[in-house]
Amino acid sequence: MKLSEADRKGLVRESYRMDGITLGECQSIFIDWALSVPVDVDTAEALRSLLAHYMPGNEDHPMTSVLTEALVAPAAPRRKGGRMGRVGA
Repeated sequence: MKLSEADRKGLVRESYRMDGITLGECQSIFIDWALSVPVDVDTAEALRSLLAHYMPGNEDHPMTSVLTEALVAPAAPRRKGGRMGRVGA
């Protein structure tokens, strides 16, 4: 995937250019990026493309951490149901 397709608005690119950017700011930028990804784009492929381009030399950058975490599949939700789930202990 081309970098221009993975980061159409240039949000991730700009985050790597900001000196002193924090993890929280990177998380906020990531949410904006994720909401702007078109439905027909494979998000995981876009993330891998961004990491392949930006991670070398930026391993300690907070956006690298955010993008890497975004690739990890969430754990399957566990249901806490039954009577205990409704009324508590």
